[in-house]
Amino acid sequence: MNPEIHHADRRKIDPARKPRMKPDNTPDDNDRVETGPTALAFEEWAAAGLELPDIPAMRAHRHARLTRAIAQADIGGILLFDPLNIRYATDAPNMQLWNTHNPFRALLLTADGHMVLWEYKGASFAFLSEFNPLVKEVRGGASLFYFSTGDRGADCARDFVAQVDEVMRARVGQNRRLAVDKIMLSGYHALVEAGFEVLEGEAITERTRVIKGAEEIKAMRCSMHSCEMAVAEMEAACRPGLSEDEVWSYLHAGNIKRGGEWIETRLLSSGPRTNPWFQECGPRVIQNNEIVAFDTDLVGVYGLCTDISRTWFVGDGEPTAEMKRLFRVAHDHIMGNMEQLKPGVSFTELVFGGHQLPEEFVPGRYGCKMHGVGLCDEWPIISYPQDYREGAFEAVLEPGMMLCVEACVQTQGGEFAIKLEDQVLITETGYENMTLYPFDARLMA
Repeated sequence: MNPEIHHADRRKIDPARKPRMKPDNTPDDNDRVETGPTALAFEEWAAAGLELPDIPAMRAHRHARLTRAIAQADIGGILLFDPLNIRYATDAPNMQLWNTHNPFRALLLTADGHMVLWEYKGASFAFLSEFNPLVKEVRGGASLFYFSTGDRGADCARDFVAQVDEVMRARVGQNRRLAVDKIMLSGYHALVEAGFEVLEGEAITERTRVIKGAEEIKAMRCSMHSCEMAVAEMEAACRPGLSEDEVWSYLHAGNIKRGGEWIETRLLSSGPRTNPWFQECGPRVIQNNEIVAFDTDLVGVYGLCTDISRTWFVGDGEPTAEMKRLFRVAHDHIMGNMEQLKPGVSFTELVFGGHQLPEEFVPGRYGCKMHGVGLCDEWPIISYPQDYREGAFEAVLEPGMMLCVEACVQTQGGEFAIKLEDQVLITETGYENMTLYPFDARLMA
């Protein structure tokens, strides 16, 4: 065994060491590699009376769910390249945004629960996951993208697959059924050449991630609280004379200073740039008595996504009657659709039931009525009836699911749009709206 390639199972935590622990049961070590919330976040959560998660227990729960899903699928293992799937399995991030377009990491979880993580620099990067004893080996050689391999991509892929083959034979014998989520084409061909039956892995990970455990729910409450504190700082700063970019920067700063990670989009716009929706923020200067609307799409503390939207009236005057009318439609839409949510309701019922947009707003409807959320926007999509595709999403709501309930109300060629969104937990008896941030009182009037 070449120590430059990987390190094998070994004790990662000195049993004699009894470190001081943070409230989330992670080491209170100022120099730790493990990412996590800042002191500011812990202080704010304590003031809010939040019950904090046990992070090692959350990791164990995720590992158990994913391992169980492998067994249920009757496969030998799952090979992951998506950085969010790797985060779910290991809770060990590594340059997440860069990794999304440069797939330098991979994770193999075999049916017996054995996890092997391939890092950019191999075993020398083992320190990035050493806090999690569920990661049993760290290796190198999963970088299959052109920037890294040049014109020897096929050779690199075969070398990597040889390692996968070695682990699979050692852990699960002759089982050649392997699920894969997102792999470079050279890697796929190498797996097939090596005799693997390559199966779809994304469906397994999405349906595993959709049900949140007790500790994940606690962690999400913390993430949402920190996001809403950052949104409050953005609202306090938002005023005529500032550019959209300047206002948006407050959300970034508020997220980072609490230990959050990144924001997936730049969806804040003002005045006429809100219609059509999906124009990202830029240098436009906000004028007096205008609409400002945004969608957080924020990956916060613990790598969890808070995806909420609000629309504000900014200025010293009063919103127009038309602004209030559209706001009321958007508010009624998300609140009415929320009332459908309870265990056992089918996704198809959610598509065709609930609050219906008035015809004038149907052409400008949002991309979905609801969608799942966890580490990011996740399965499922609950579409509008006009966008329904039979057989694409056939399932029912279950306790532990989280959904974002959306509304974008705009007329074609209109002067503005209203964007609202709340994040909701499916409970044993119905739903809990986890979003506490208030709606704009002047637009609600």
